Amino acid sequence: MALPKAKEVVSSNPGVVFSKSYCSYCVSVKKLLTELGASFKAIELDTESDGSEIQSALAQLTGQRTVPNVFIGGKHIGGCDGMALIG
Repeated sequence: MALPKAKEVVSSNPGVVFSKSYCSYCVSVKKLLTELGASFKAIELDTESDGSEIQSALAQLTGQRTVPNVFIGGKHIGGCDGMALIG
């Protein structure tokens, strides 16, 4: 159930950051996107009831288990390192 949910969130939002609220890298990525005026949805995996399942589904989908896990325009761009290309 987590994989279809993750795909739906990615396809229905211009930007998505799968995040954990306590992660400093996640905070930095969300701050950068906000400063750039980007429209994005943050999914805090540590507060979602199925967060660990979504994280596992993302690993299956992208090969990346770590957060932040960022999608722009439905395309996976990676994590904090991928955002360096944008910022």
